[in-house]
Amino acid sequence: MRTVATMTGLALTLALRAQGPVSLSLQQAVDMAAKQGYAVQASALEAEKTLARTREITAIGLPQISGSGTLNNYLIVPKMVVPNFFGGEGVAAIEFALPWSITGAVQLQQLLFDGSYLVGLQAAKELRVKSAKDLEQTILNAKVQAAKAYLGVLAAEEGVRLTGEGLPVLEKAATDTKAMVEQGLLESTDADRITVQLEETRNQQRNMQQQAGVARAYLNLVIGLPAGSPVTLTDALPALLDDPAWTGLADAPFDANGHIDQQVAQSAMRLAGMDVRNKKAAHLPSLAGFISYQQAYNYPEFDIGNGSWWFPGSLWGLQLNVPIFSSGMRRNQVKQAEFAMEQAGVNVKATEQRLLAEREQQQAVLRAAQDSYDTGKKNLALGKSIFDRTSVKFTEGVASSFELTQEHGNYLTAQQNHIQRIIALLQARADMRKALGAY
Repeated sequence: MRTVATMTGLALTLALRAQGPVSLSLQQAVDMAAKQGYAVQASALEAEKTLARTREITAIGLPQISGSGTLNNYLIVPKMVVPNFFGGEGVAAIEFALPWSITGAVQLQQLLFDGSYLVGLQAAKELRVKSAKDLEQTILNAKVQAAKAYLGVLAAEEGVRLTGEGLPVLEKAATDTKAMVEQGLLESTDADRITVQLEETRNQQRNMQQQAGVARAYLNLVIGLPAGSPVTLTDALPALLDDPAWTGLADAPFDANGHIDQQVAQSAMRLAGMDVRNKKAAHLPSLAGFISYQQAYNYPEFDIGNGSWWFPGSLWGLQLNVPIFSSGMRRNQVKQAEFAMEQAGVNVKATEQRLLAEREQQQAVLRAAQDSYDTGKKNLALGKSIFDRTSVKFTEGVASSFELTQEHGNYLTAQQNHIQRIIALLQARADMRKALGAY
């Protein structure tokens, strides 16, 4: 099934490449990363390897059939010197082999009892469970990365928009000031101040555009699209910032045992316990049975079509292996497995405490980021209002160019702070979802 899912993801990637532009909401981007992200594809293939490994373990206890065959032709038949039993004195040189010999055999082997095999069957089931949990863990990380990348693009593009809001006012002010300088109504210093502020704003906008381009490239990477694929983001940033599903994350309930990281740790502890049982089972005897059948041909000439010189043979038997004494090797192997199981138990407790601590930490970070964002939003609105009033005063000749550039600089700083606080808030929300394991 996972192979089908992996191939479906690859086919989807090729289809999207062929279609051209892709329109994605945040949820669609997250779902795409969960299906065709490169890390998810690798984890899905690892799960397939694990499934094949478990089937290999199961096959150990099933019938094993093998065949063999040999063909021998003596170019010179060896002779052996023996006493002359046929009369006379001395010794005689006798050939004890025929020039041609052919043997074909088939053997069936069956494991009848092996304690390690019985434990291995149980471990194979748990190994499949852990493999599925590992894949789920990778999917969670891919979703978090996709959400951060998507929101990062929106934040960068919001920065481009905000930075561009003041450009028309500055461009008009620069044009008007230049004309007034030419008429001798203002000094060139006034025009220079506005020109410097205008170029600084344009430079800031270019920087934000570059950041948006980098953010889009990273988004394509985490959702598994080819580099340079055009993507249209259909969700608006304000709607996501005010989405109740995101705003209430700080107060969301949390159960550490339901988190995928804790489930992976618990599965690893169960596997460690089975390894202890496997090492103890090595003290038990093992029993296997076999039955074979063969046909042998021996004749001075190569005449295999002559059935008179083919001779059948059949054999069955049992093979019993009983561990008796290993100089403490098996006992110490059991001890090592027991220590590993204790380590896995410690890791389960540590993972639980880590998840609880991360939840508390991310809760505090998210609340602080939310408060900072709310403050920055108010400061941005206030800075824009002050800049707008100063622009009107400058147009009316009441405010100087120094006041205009100063208030625009303050507004530009408020914009930069607002964008940084948006990014911090969105990242805190994504990290909170990861801490809750709730994507």
